Amino acid sequence: MEYFDPVRTAERLDYDVLVPALRTGLTEGAVVPPRHHHALDDGNDATLLLMPAWNREFLGVKLVDVFPGNTARGLPALSSTYVLADGVTGQHLALVDGGELTRRRTVATAALGASLLSRADSRVHLIVGTGHIGSGVHDAYSSVRPGIETTLVADPYNPAGAHALVGALVERGVNAVAVDDLPVAAGRADIITTATLAREPVLRGEWITPGTHLDLIGSFRPEMHEVDTALLRRATVFIDAEAARTEAGELVTAFAEGALGDQDIAATLPELCPRVEPRPREADEITVFKTVGTGLADLIAAVTVYTSTTEPSRSTDADE
Repeated sequence: MEYFDPVRTAERLDYDVLVPALRTGLTEGAVVPPRHHHALDDGNDATLLLMPAWNREFLGVKLVDVFPGNTARGLPALSSTYVLADGVTGQHLALVDGGELTRRRTVATAALGASLLSRADSRVHLIVGTGHIGSGVHDAYSSVRPGIETTLVADPYNPAGAHALVGALVERGVNAVAVDDLPVAAGRADIITTATLAREPVLRGEWITPGTHLDLIGSFRPEMHEVDTALLRRATVFIDAEAARTEAGELVTAFAEGALGDQDIAATLPELCPRVEPRPREADEITVFKTVGTGLADLIAAVTVYTSTTEPSRSTDADE
C-alpha cells in the first residue's frame, strides 16, 4: 500500500488539475452516505468526522479530527487521513494525508464555485481567515480567475496571521494587502472567500456591494455562522451538496427564521458543473456559494493523487 505524505499529496493536487477533476467527477455517479458527526466533548467543539464514498472503481473514507482549541497550541485545527481502496476487491491501495487533501479539495471546490458563479471581470479578492484552509485560498482562485489584481486578507481572530500570509504572498510577487477594516474591505471586493470557524457572523449583509460573489467555506455545524441572515436574504444562494441545508449554520438559521425556503437554493454544484455556458447573472446580483465538503470531493481528490502521472518525490510501502 502506498503512502502519500503532505508533500507528495500536494505535488499531485495542482489546482490546474484538481479543479477540472472535481468539475468532471461531481457529475458522475457515486454512493455518498451522510457524513458521520461525533462530538467528542462539550466545551471545545472537538469533532470526529467520517466521510465515506464509493463508485465502481474505488472506495474510500476520510477520518477527520477537528479541534478548534489547537489554534492556541500552535497546531492545525484539522487532522485527518484518507484510506483509498479498490472498488472491486476492497483491497487497500493508499493512505493519503487527509490534511493536505482536505485543504486542497476545499479551496478547489470553492474556486470551482467561483469560476461558475462570479463575474469573469472580478479584480479584487478578499480572503477572510488565514488558518490551514484560508492560507491555500489564493493559489486555488488564481487558477480560475487569473484576472484578479488585488488580494485583500483579513483575520478578525488572528490579525497577525493576516499579515504573515500577506508577507508570504508578497514575496511571491502577489499584490496582497492585509486589512483591519473588514466592512470597508468587503465593500471593495468582487469576490469574498471566508474560511473561519466563526460562531458569530464575520460578514454582514449591509457591507456587501451589489455584484459581489461570496464563497463560504468555514461552517460545517449548525451553530457555526460566517455571515448573517441579512446577507443571505439579499443573495442568490448555491450549495455544494444537499447536506449544506442541515449542516451549515447560516442556512439552518435562515431556514428557521423564514428568510430562506427550500426553493431559495438556486442549485447544487453538481447541477452547475455540466453547464457549457456560464450562468447568466444580473449586474447587481449578489451570489453566495456555501460549501460544507463532501465525501465525493474527497474521493475525487484521493483518486487524483493515486492515479497521477506526476513522478513522486519518494515512495514508502506500508504493511497496514
